[in-house]
Amino acid sequence: MATATAATAAARAALLLSLALALLVPGAAGAEGDCHFPAVFNFGDSNSDTGGLSSLFGAAPPPNGRTFFGMPAGRYCDGRLVIDFIAESLGIPYLSAYLNSIGSNFSQGANFATAGSSIRRQNTSLFLSGFSPISLDVQSWEFEQFINRSQFAYNNKGGIYREILPKAEYFSQALYTFDIGQNDITTDYFVNKTTEEVKTIIPDLMERLTSIIQSLYGLGGRYFWIHNTGPLGCLPYALLHRPDLATPTDGAGCSVAYNKVAQLFNLRLKETVANLRKTHPDAAFTYVDVYTAKYKLISEAKKLGFDDPLLTCCGHGGRYNMDLNIGCGGKAQVNGTWVVVGKSCDDPSKRVSWDGVHFTEAANKFVFDQIVAGALSDPPVALRQACHSRGQ
Repeated sequence: MATATAATAAARAALLLSLALALLVPGAAGAEGDCHFPAVFNFGDSNSDTGGLSSLFGAAPPPNGRTFFGMPAGRYCDGRLVIDFIAESLGIPYLSAYLNSIGSNFSQGANFATAGSSIRRQNTSLFLSGFSPISLDVQSWEFEQFINRSQFAYNNKGGIYREILPKAEYFSQALYTFDIGQNDITTDYFVNKTTEEVKTIIPDLMERLTSIIQSLYGLGGRYFWIHNTGPLGCLPYALLHRPDLATPTDGAGCSVAYNKVAQLFNLRLKETVANLRKTHPDAAFTYVDVYTAKYKLISEAKKLGFDDPLLTCCGHGGRYNMDLNIGCGGKAQVNGTWVVVGKSCDDPSKRVSWDGVHFTEAANKFVFDQIVAGALSDPPVALRQACHSRGQ
């Protein structure tokens, strides 16, 4: 116990030293040009999960991964997610899921996002509700443990650990990315709460998110890239779960009610990020409007070369090619034999929706292209310059 305590203290001391040094290296806050982030630590839900849920509750089945990886790769998508394009743009490897115990490389970051996760804890189980027990506070605890354990192994065991674990200074130089909140809204809707009731949870969500980001700041994090939530009313699974909310719809065929709540969440999130910026002027907080990017794609899908944006690529039956009981890669009995009926469409690159919940790789690439240069960010900084403090 004494050894572990000493190791923890040593790790924290190393982090404090590395934070001081980080302010002196090229690309740190206040410097010009690109930031050269050596690592990315990501927190979120299925929009950025690269294998967390698959590690816990069984792998995402084929045809997930068919477009890019050629096999399931822990993502609920035919290929890459926005977080994968972020990694590519920064010149670092795709992020390994923290919960994935085999073949992981954390030398330039780690992914704590887990499909089905929310900012609040869920008072249910994955098997009953479909939502994950790995809430954002749990992800932050995993991160703190990751710091302590990785630095103990890096400093005391050497060898392979120095190849697959991050250097101490990376924790203060890294980019911390967030994409979470969608499931907090849908969970309340799915238990038949009214729109007014769902709105009442938003202040609590902002308090919890603020607390967790501040805890990461206390652990050395200084550069934060925070996505807002997308247009939930344009997701087939939301419309099927609460068909009463499917009308009225807007010109894109999306639920007005769902999207208004998402917009309110985003307004409060933008205010929350602004407050964090004031509270911690030595850090850089970037609010990223993925809602606008996603809604543009959905509302202008055909002009942009896509098919019906509400028609899923991988699914089975109905208006949206989606059955809530048979997911992508799912099986059903046909003439007494179990066969895969949740099949992929022929060309995922023409679809916006992969499985009724998540976007296709082509759609994710479009969203990334919209946000990477900073046009939809507050302050309007590009991804590679997100270490610079602006808009104080």
